[in-house]
Amino acid sequence: MRVAMIDERRGQQQHARAFEKFGAELRGAFALQSHEADGARARTMPLEAIRMTREESVEHAQVKLLEERVGSLLVKSGQPCEATASGALLCRHTERVQLLEAELGGRMPTLPGMPSERRAKLRIAVNDDSMSTWFIDAAADFCIERELLLDVVVDDQDHTAQRIREGDVQGAITTQADPVPGWRSMKLGRMRYRAVCSPAYFARHFADGLTREALRRAPCVNFNEKDELQKRFIKRVSRAEIEPPAHVVPHGEGFVRACTSGLAWGMCPQRLIARQLESGELVEVSSGSRLDVDLYWQSWRLSLGWLDDFSAMLKHRAKSFLD
Repeated sequence: MRVAMIDERRGQQQHARAFEKFGAELRGAFALQSHEADGARARTMPLEAIRMTREESVEHAQVKLLEERVGSLLVKSGQPCEATASGALLCRHTERVQLLEAELGGRMPTLPGMPSERRAKLRIAVNDDSMSTWFIDAAADFCIERELLLDVVVDDQDHTAQRIREGDVQGAITTQADPVPGWRSMKLGRMRYRAVCSPAYFARHFADGLTREALRRAPCVNFNEKDELQKRFIKRVSRAEIEPPAHVVPHGEGFVRACTSGLAWGMCPQRLIARQLESGELVEVSSGSRLDVDLYWQSWRLSLGWLDDFSAMLKHRAKSFLD
């Protein structure tokens, strides 16, 4: 009886290890791909896997075995392949298990099966302006000390919360104050933006003031199709719904360069353009052109020692960079 119980337990452990292995491989087979044209998002196979047919790929055999184990279809065939709801759920579950094991391995390095060299990886969504101005400086020392790996997804601050709802990240810097169910939220601070342009651009478009007609004709620059900051500023100063011509420049430095070159006007983080404002390379389109955006950190409610510490660190360090 005792031998049978031991054999059964070994079988369960082997099954669990196989489940975790294939789950990790399935997670590794997917990468998040953003379809800006229609706003849809899908998990897709890497490029090298796409070149092979599903029937010939090693990934196919591994996924099929896992599908048999869990009794559910995990991947939709196609180019690119997409995860089913069950497949995406399994990916998120595997991520959480790996994070828990990484923490346990750090606290109990001698525990069998918990290699101490395994590093925790934190996948988070961060808006580009935070990446360009303060986030890396705030997080670097903590990540070095704890040997934490970052996997950063860059998105608009008004839309990083969608990443949370989709379960694609474990944390996000967002403008959404109310926590997503199962998450917790805390305020980090306020990022101040200024509506700026080059002196030559100002002379061409705003010499007679920031009128509705001038705002309707003057090209602005948006970070991407989801960027609403310029429209928010226009509505505040004109009290009208105006659709100006807009360039799209999805790059932090390129966005600022679009303003300094005279191509457009735009809402730029004050900390990012302090030098250009001081030198006169950039000017405000009107006095008092600031727009303040509150930023929040949302993370799993699941208690993880290093994730709790990361959240506390981020809140403390953000005070040095945000208003």
